[in-house]
Amino acid sequence: MDETKLTETPLLAPSPLLERRVRQRQSTCSVLKSKLRDSATCSVSRVRSTLTGFFPVVRWLPKYRLREYIWGDVMSGLIVGIILVPQAIAYCLLAGVEPIYGLYTSFYANIIYFLMGTSRHVSVGIFSLMSLMVGQVVDREVFLAGFDPNEDSTSSPDLFNSTLGANFTDGKVYSVELMGMQCGKECYAISIAAAVTFLAGIYQVLMAVFRLGFVSVYLSAPMLDGFATGASFTILTVQAKYLLGVKFPRHQGYGTVVVTWINIFSNIHMTNLCDLVTSAICISILVAGKELQDRYKDRLKVPLPTELLVVAGATLASHFGELNSKYGSSVSGHIPTGFIPPQVPSFSLMPRVALDAIPLAVISFAFTVSLSEMFAKKNGYTVRPNQEMLAIGLCNIIPSFFHCFTTSAALAKTMVKDSTGCQTQVSSLISALVVLLVLLFFAPFFYSLQKCVLACIIIVSLRGALRKFRDVPAKWRASRNDAIVWLVAMSATALISVEMGLLVGVVFSMSCIIFKTQNPKVSLLGRASDTDLYEDLEEYKNLTPPSRVHVFRFQAPLFYANKDSFLKSLYRSVGVEPFLELTKRRKAEKKAKEMSAKQAAANGDKSNGEVVVGFAQRDLEFHTIVLDCSAVPFIDSTGMATFKGLLKEYKEVGVDVLLAGCNTSVIDTLRKGQFFGKNDSDMSSLLFHTVHAAVLHANSGQSAVESGTHDSVV
Repeated sequence: MDETKLTETPLLAPSPLLERRVRQRQSTCSVLKSKLRDSATCSVSRVRSTLTGFFPVVRWLPKYRLREYIWGDVMSGLIVGIILVPQAIAYCLLAGVEPIYGLYTSFYANIIYFLMGTSRHVSVGIFSLMSLMVGQVVDREVFLAGFDPNEDSTSSPDLFNSTLGANFTDGKVYSVELMGMQCGKECYAISIAAAVTFLAGIYQVLMAVFRLGFVSVYLSAPMLDGFATGASFTILTVQAKYLLGVKFPRHQGYGTVVVTWINIFSNIHMTNLCDLVTSAICISILVAGKELQDRYKDRLKVPLPTELLVVAGATLASHFGELNSKYGSSVSGHIPTGFIPPQVPSFSLMPRVALDAIPLAVISFAFTVSLSEMFAKKNGYTVRPNQEMLAIGLCNIIPSFFHCFTTSAALAKTMVKDSTGCQTQVSSLISALVVLLVLLFFAPFFYSLQKCVLACIIIVSLRGALRKFRDVPAKWRASRNDAIVWLVAMSATALISVEMGLLVGVVFSMSCIIFKTQNPKVSLLGRASDTDLYEDLEEYKNLTPPSRVHVFRFQAPLFYANKDSFLKSLYRSVGVEPFLELTKRRKAEKKAKEMSAKQAAANGDKSNGEVVVGFAQRDLEFHTIVLDCSAVPFIDSTGMATFKGLLKEYKEVGVDVLLAGCNTSVIDTLRKGQFFGKNDSDMSSLLFHTVHAAVLHANSGQSAVESGTHDSVV
């Protein structure tokens, strides 16, 4: 009676709780046509929108609240301008060019970013890391051109119109022909800097046009942090010789830090005592000023202009003490007033520096965008990364025509702007006016400023970056992976070169991500009592594994690179590998046949063998594997084939494989590969929204099978 009811009553499938929407995608041709139509449309509103998008100043300047904003902008602009002047002169030591070009760079960059930037607080201009990278290119090309690599070697006093009767004297080059005229060492140096800056800007604009801002995603924060720290150590090393007054050419190639320190100790007997004493006094004053600033920053309304005071005092002492003529101390030299006529960057030099411009472009963009987004979040507004990339690109392209070198956002000056009440980019305009005053009137007064004073300013400005070494233990405790990335990027940058440090840092950080996807965390899940919640048995207490069901979670995408890792971890977790299990069963069956054949031969009974073979099969401890795919963001065709293979192989050993928690991307990939059979006929029996639903289905299906088997046996 019961058997009749069981067989005659049909099992009605419950209606699905979730039903996918039917989406109709537009064809690629229609999408392209609509985009071309929109881009070709010209109207007054579209022109206005394009203009305000390209020049954001047109949008926010008419809404400028004069009474509310002007005081903060003027104060922050003046303070940053006062800090900027000595730094602009000092960083030219890193860039390998004359001090006047640092002032030009700071002036033009602030003006252009005022017009095109979307950040209210970022200070764009001369930056130590960019100056170092430009300086390495400049020194290399100057050396290859045959000029005397010694910084104090002189060429013609006229930078752009030198005409020497003899180009070679004692094997040293004093001028080369560039763009149809004779060019001395300083002319050649700034020509190289302008060429690499022009190319870096072109790369950045192209990245903006083709929407390649995602490139910065691959520059992780620990990698950038380690890269900046390693570069800071390189900057300190390069400037150390100026502190001692020791003169030798900058090392070309890899291992700058090691070779430079060897050269310093080899020439330490030639230390200029005047420079050494001046350096000790200046560093003491600068560090004391910075410490006072850090300790009493809540009480001080404006930062202490320590750099300006040191520069002014040291210049007066050098001038009236005649330190250059009496003690041989290196000085900045003549800094002309006014502006040099613009000049097109030398296209003949660009093939030589095309590759060098790539890391400059990427790092300049990455620092600018990251700083602009950081301060935008802090102050409650938004920035447009693509426009930032376009702005910094034009901050490099346009100034390259005016004898400038590569610029970027600078963290220290941006923090000063933020802390002194900056409201808009009007502060950058004020800073540019301060630099303009120096360019027009005060530049010649820096003639007697010692180079060791400039080196002191650069080195003390690195305090924040070098203090990152103290954070390594905390980084290690928080994330070993991030700490290792930081250490590798820092070491490669400091010990090999800045460019190789960037490349090694990016490759290593991406390798760590690949390693994580190939060796992800896997776990067997158990059920929290009287709930439908399933979690990791190793991580949580009081969980119960479902009866005769293994729930397996794989926390990574499943694709061609990690499918072997997925299979190995699954086999290890459930304790059964289908191929080995089938092999064991075949061996057991073969052995059973041989034994039954021997028994039959001994007893003369020919029916015994079949009975023994039936006992060769063994029951497993589980009948179903539920794959929790909630932590699998996507799978590729290899992953889909892996699922197919699992379904088939485990079915041969009497184990069902069910999927649970798949997202729509994974489901679509499986459907395209006909994982659920023709017309998705098996989807309802293979795919479940939750792990609990899959476990219930597995147990109910197995109970029905066991009861049916029991009834048939009875």
